[in-house]
Amino acid sequence: MSATWRSAVLAAALCACLAGCGGGASNGGLQVPSPNALTVADVQQIIAQAVAEAQAQNLSATIGVIDRVGNVLAIFKMNGAAPLVTINGGNNAVGGLEGVMLPPEDFVIPKAFTAAYFSSAGNAFTSRSAGQIIQEHFDPGEFDQPAGPLFGVQFSQLTCSDVSQKQSAGTIGTKRSPLGFAADPGGLPLYKNGNLVGAIGVIAGTQYTIDRNVLDTFDPEEVVAEAGSSGFAAPTAIRADQIALDGRTLRFTDSGSPLSNPAMAPPFAAINGSAGSLLNLPGYGGNPIVPGTAYGTPASGVVPDPNPAFAGLNAWQVVDASGNNRFPPTAGTDGLMTAAEVAQIMQSALQVASHTRSQVRQPLGSTAQVTIAVVDTNGAIVGLTRQPDALVDAIDAVPQKARTALFFSSPGAAAALQARVPQIPLGSTSPIAAYVTAAQALFNNPNAFANGIAFSTRSIGNISAPFFPDGIEGTANGPFSKPYADWSIFNNGLELDLVIDKVVAPLLDPTLVESDCTGIKQIANGITLFGGGFPIYRGNQLVGAVAASGDGTDQSDLIAFLGLYNAGQILKTGIGNAPPAMRADQLVPEGEGTRLRYVNCPVAPFIDSTAQNVCAGL
Repeated sequence: MSATWRSAVLAAALCACLAGCGGGASNGGLQVPSPNALTVADVQQIIAQAVAEAQAQNLSATIGVIDRVGNVLAIFKMNGAAPLVTINGGNNAVGGLEGVMLPPEDFVIPKAFTAAYFSSAGNAFTSRSAGQIIQEHFDPGEFDQPAGPLFGVQFSQLTCSDVSQKQSAGTIGTKRSPLGFAADPGGLPLYKNGNLVGAIGVIAGTQYTIDRNVLDTFDPEEVVAEAGSSGFAAPTAIRADQIALDGRTLRFTDSGSPLSNPAMAPPFAAINGSAGSLLNLPGYGGNPIVPGTAYGTPASGVVPDPNPAFAGLNAWQVVDASGNNRFPPTAGTDGLMTAAEVAQIMQSALQVASHTRSQVRQPLGSTAQVTIAVVDTNGAIVGLTRQPDALVDAIDAVPQKARTALFFSSPGAAAALQARVPQIPLGSTSPIAAYVTAAQALFNNPNAFANGIAFSTRSIGNISAPFFPDGIEGTANGPFSKPYADWSIFNNGLELDLVIDKVVAPLLDPTLVESDCTGIKQIANGITLFGGGFPIYRGNQLVGAVAASGDGTDQSDLIAFLGLYNAGQILKTGIGNAPPAMRADQLVPEGEGTRLRYVNCPVAPFIDSTAQNVCAGL
């Protein structure tokens, strides 16, 4: 199918939708959550049920509860809970965050964040689900398989983010996490009247780790979390074990049966003080218990967007405490994109999303829901929009994606990286410049990351995996990764080393409030390593970047890449994707016989069209 014919077919479908289907799709429209929230009584019940199960398991647990946008509602520490927990990636790695010891309350929040931020009305994921899709192979333990589809996602929502909010900023989300996302089982989403309202996180041992065996069948921390979620459990039909990626069924829990009867759990008043007590984690809260915020209300920070540019597309916006859109479409701070161009890129991406078949949502045939962001060449967020039930994690992760594509496509990337020397509070420095040298050797080009080659986030992920080519056992690590003998999800290479000082410092001193993770303004909230982010060009000139996320990684590629292409066809101002000859998939790494990937769209992506291979040739 020619590019011209393909564009005409898609444009016709989009026009028909805008005229008559209100941005919805053949499944009757997008899933839109209703305002629901956890009350103080709900949180008390959840904690009491979890404590009863921990006692039945003869465990001393620490339990955390958050709402959907990350407000910490309660932290309860049982008597006898371990005073310190050790980070252990299960791969015998040394370095990074491996071996760091922190109080257990620092770990229950990331577990809960993971479950809440990766779930929706159409899918319910747990911290176990996350662990399955971020490791060096997918499935974990399946040799010679590429890295998980969300490889590297653990380092978003960081305490140094300039996008996610600190806990003290009222109820407005999204909030930062002490340690990004968790891959350790024990984090489960919470639902009320069928709506996602938050999550519970539990830790009861001395290790914060990852499940490297998808065939195991019991985890006591997960049992405690399951008991806590009784009455607020995810609907069975949307749980991760009802969803497949690349032909592999995801995991929801592997916990077995609770020993207690949650319906018989004693009231919270009976266990508070006798079985343990509430605690306040500085900078996050937890004592006293507070009610959750209803997602979709102004207090949550995520509301419908009245911008007429997005009429009929079910667009939502992220607002501040005064109700103002934090990231409306605006002209680039560098003068290289107009507000109208930014708005059109966002609109075109939303239009593609409104027809894209979801990979991770139930029921089958649901439309993907994503967040879309545009940044300028300074890394400033000049536009962010989302769909109503899109995953909350993407509010921070999508700007991170766009910035990653922007930064590594910039001629100044190599110099900026070489100048960055994080002073790690644990007593060493991070050799950022060595990653640049290794990449230049791989490409046999001393000007790599200084010569204007366009990199997508998928391309950067290719060279950040512990095997190159990705997933092939016995090969050397990618230049942005640690060697496999030292690699783990807590010591993965450039992604962590860029931010490790700003991640560790607030853990050692919770009074610190950072708002820049790297000291490099183009990547202020760090980088990410999976698909969905692309640089924006006007001819051969880099002018910004666009990204999408919230569904399958290929769907994210499709929405950002095709959305940008379609916007260019409408604008006729020269805006569009990188010229093919400049893209990273034209590089031939030294001695490898393989190329990087730039874009990977689903073969038949739309729910209302039989069009195939719609990204080919663009």
